[in-house]
Amino acid sequence: MFDLVSGGLSGQAFAAALAVTLFAGFVKGAVGFAMPMILVSAFAVFLPQDMALAGLILPTLATNLSQAFRQGIGPAVETARTYRRFLLATVVFIAVSAPFAEAIPRWLYLLMLGVPISAFAALQLAGRSLAIPVRNRVRAEWGLGVIGGLYGGVSGIWGPPLLVLLLSTGADKLTMIRAQGVVFLIGAVALLVSHLGTGVANGASLGFSAALSVPALAGLYAGYWVQDRLNQARFRRWTQALLVVTGLNMVRLALV
Repeated sequence: MFDLVSGGLSGQAFAAALAVTLFAGFVKGAVGFAMPMILVSAFAVFLPQDMALAGLILPTLATNLSQAFRQGIGPAVETARTYRRFLLATVVFIAVSAPFAEAIPRWLYLLMLGVPISAFAALQLAGRSLAIPVRNRVRAEWGLGVIGGLYGGVSGIWGPPLLVLLLSTGADKLTMIRAQGVVFLIGAVALLVSHLGTGVANGASLGFSAALSVPALAGLYAGYWVQDRLNQARFRRWTQALLVVTGLNMVRLALV
C-alpha cells in the first residue's frame, strides 16, 4: 500500500513531499497562487523531474476546483468568460509544449521564468505603474496566455503570466482569487490530459499525486482563514512580495 501512494519513494522523501505540499496549500489558500511554484522548487531538491511534475497535477486540480467555485458557479462562469482569451491560449499551448517536458533542461525554463517574474513584481513593489493600456489588453491576454501555456506544459507552472495580467490591470482581491482558481483549474485539466498522453502521469505517479492532494487541501482551507482577513492593499503587497521570492528562488535553482 505504501508503494502505491509513495511512488516508490523512501519514507523520508515521501514525508518531505507531504510537508512541502501542506505548506504550499496554505500559501495558495492565503494568496490564491504559488502552490505549483513552491512544489516545483522544493521537489527539485529530492525528486526526479518527471515525478516532481506528476506529483503536483492532482493537488493542483483539487485545490483549484475549490478556489474557482468558492463564490459559486455563476461568478466562476463569468470569470471564465472574461478571461476566455487567456484560457484558450493557455490550454492550447500546454498541449503543444507538454511532449517536450523531458527534453527541455530544467535550469533553462526556471531561469526564463524566474528573471522576468522577479523583475516585474519588484518594480510593482517599488511603486512603478505597469498597467496594461485598455487598447492593448486583448493582445496582452493572448500573448501572456501563450507564455503561460508553453511554460505550463513543460514545468506545471502557468500562474505567473496570469498574475502579471491581473496585477497590471488592477483586478480587485476577489476577482484575482477567482480568476486564478478558474484559469488554474482549466489548465490543470489540460495538464493532466496532456501528461496522460506523454506517460508522465501513470499509475505509480498518480497514486503519489493523489496522496499529496490530502495535505494540499488541508493547507488550502487553513490559508482561506488568512485570506479572508487580508484587506485589498495588504493582499496585493503579499502577492507582489511572494512573486519576487518565488522568482528569485527559481533563478537560484537554475544556477545551482
